[in-house]
Amino acid sequence: MNRISKRCVMHVALSLLAMAATTATAQSWPSKPVRMIVPIGAGSAPDVIARIVGEKLAAAWGQGVVVDNRPGAGGIPGMSALARSVPDGYTIGFVPAAMGTITPLVFKTPQFNPDTDLSSVATVGISPLMLVVPASSGIQSVADLEKHAKAHPGKVNFAAPQLNSLPHLAGEMASKAGGMGLFTVPYRTPPEAVAAVLAGDAMLTVDGVPSLLPHVKSGRLRAVGVTSSARLPGIDVPAVAETYPGYEAIGWFQIVVPAGTPAAIVERINADVNRITASPEVTARLVDMGVYPRQDSVGAARSFFSEQQRAMKRLVTDLGIQPQ
Repeated sequence: MNRISKRCVMHVALSLLAMAATTATAQSWPSKPVRMIVPIGAGSAPDVIARIVGEKLAAAWGQGVVVDNRPGAGGIPGMSALARSVPDGYTIGFVPAAMGTITPLVFKTPQFNPDTDLSSVATVGISPLMLVVPASSGIQSVADLEKHAKAHPGKVNFAAPQLNSLPHLAGEMASKAGGMGLFTVPYRTPPEAVAAVLAGDAMLTVDGVPSLLPHVKSGRLRAVGVTSSARLPGIDVPAVAETYPGYEAIGWFQIVVPAGTPAAIVERINADVNRITASPEVTARLVDMGVYPRQDSVGAARSFFSEQQRAMKRLVTDLGIQPQ
């Protein structure tokens, strides 16, 4: 056997050994509890969703899934801890849209790079937002809001829940799409922004569907649009995209791991998460919380993350938001 042939045989043998080792790793994993970092506080809606998924994963794996809440600073403590974790499959992250795609754009030192430090594994679901106005305002649609804003330039207040949050950017995006020139008034929390609209101090706010729907059903607020690309099942509210084609500003949740986590483990997590979110029980619980499950492959999850990154970067650039 000549030298080239021997080299080829050795290369094939090493490749087979590597494949066998990877398969063995995936089959033996997990052999101990898995930590799930959640970059937001305990008791919040994302935390509740993370715990629903974590509980089901623990049952599937026969190992505990320990939720590790790391709130604050746009999710930086949690995201940076996830990025620095050993990529062995024993640390995973439950990442909301804002922490994955907005935080790296609006903080000067986010302490993590989503492109090099992290890797998407599975998309749990998407969470559209809703635009609401006072029911007493007479505004029935996004087109009416635009007309009213243009008739009162600079005098129509947008109650923005948390500066540079996804709801804030979604409202700015609608204002820009319609040339409304809304006057943005930032509030510390979404409930404070909703209270401002209920009190008549602002004409518009944006938040998650579950938190706004009770006010809409009570007749105190009117929903004029949802931020998904199409109408939501069971909710008779037009999509903003029906007025402004191409408009979309959605929340979402993904399972993310440190870059370099073995591919076989990544595929295992993806398959298990998809099976969980496809179950009728979990689907019903998530939809009640305004989250619409998705079952993406690993490749599709990564493509979705990249698409959302690009969309947020365009929006932040268009709005002239500078990192703080």
